[in-house]
Amino acid sequence: MKCKIVADSSANVYERTGIDYACVPLKIVTSEKEYSDIKGTDIAEMVTYLQGYKGKSGTSCPNVHDWLEAFGDADFILGVTITSNLSGSYGTAMQAKAEYEIAHPEAKVHIVDSLSAGPELELIIEKMEEVLKSEESFQDMTQAIAEYCTHSHLLFALKHLDNLARNGRVNPAVAKLAGILGIRVIGKASDEGTLQQLHKCRGEAQSVSCIWSEMKKHGYNGGKVRLAHCFNPEMAKALADVIHQSYPGADVRIRPCTGLCSFYAEQGGLMIGYEG
Repeated sequence: MKCKIVADSSANVYERTGIDYACVPLKIVTSEKEYSDIKGTDIAEMVTYLQGYKGKSGTSCPNVHDWLEAFGDADFILGVTITSNLSGSYGTAMQAKAEYEIAHPEAKVHIVDSLSAGPELELIIEKMEEVLKSEESFQDMTQAIAEYCTHSHLLFALKHLDNLARNGRVNPAVAKLAGILGIRVIGKASDEGTLQQLHKCRGEAQSVSCIWSEMKKHGYNGGKVRLAHCFNPEMAKALADVIHQSYPGADVRIRPCTGLCSFYAEQGGLMIGYEG
């Protein structure tokens, strides 16, 4: 039985070892340029370009063919996408699932709408790896994943909101004010998969303290934490240090943001996926 995990590039994970894995790229699009979120894309150049760009920008989701190509010829496929409230990726993945199962009647495909992005998807992928090794039935696997998703969370700390404003996700006046005042916006992925603002903080120390308070409020007690930063490893390490002060053995991992996550997090941003 050939098993495979497939995620779109909002997962911030291009490759996995020890399991058959495929990453389906989203695209970052302006009126002048298009960046495909694949390994090798110059993220620093993209972030710098977007900082100086004044026009409208957005993202483009994978199409059905992209998903079918990623499915390959697997018998069991577990897939996960960025929240359907930010992108059409889940919709095209579900169309691909329907087509694949018609063409491969014995195959089983399960697609998860993460209602999130970035490092929370990384946690879901790790759970998928775990259940695929469990030798349980496909139904039991999907139930275990669904249960896990009720205990995984995403927080974010954003220094800039320009791309979200251009993409229609936040009020442009709020984005401009945050830039002028040097405010960092702390927020979360809501239960509906939207971006929910929680706090406005001044400086990274206050932001880290606020994030830690939110994690504890939502049940964090030493589980896994995955941190994705957009050219801000110092803030990621500061939060990891705070976590390890209370939970020395906590599994905390830090990685840089890839293309799609860099578009949303922007320079200095931090995304936090954790188990509650």
